[in-house]
Amino acid sequence: MNKKPGFARQNKRYKKRVGDSWRKPRGIDNKQRVEKRGFGALPRAGYGSAAEKKGLHPTGVKEKLAFSVKGLVPGFAARIGGSVGRKKKAEIIEAARKKGIKVLNA
Repeated sequence: MNKKPGFARQNKRYKKRVGDSWRKPRGIDNKQRVEKRGFGALPRAGYGSAAEKKGLHPTGVKEKLAFSVKGLVPGFAARIGGSVGRKKKAEIIEAARKKGIKVLNA
């Protein structure tokens, strides 16, 4: 369960051209920067994740980047590197299945 606010970019709900990615409000009269109620929260250090959850995949497992079968580590989920070709990727997936390792981008 996520208790963090969405950190909406200013004017996102009014203007279609304004993107989703966060930008810090810097205007001198900006209500969001001044933290008026109803204008959206600003990211702060207190919203950070717990130390034991940092660096984990959303499924809750640690992940390791694998470029070969040797890169498969027990206890970690594997993410196959982008530069790996089709044949080697198939080998890695097969080896991971035999070892019981989850492949995140198979």
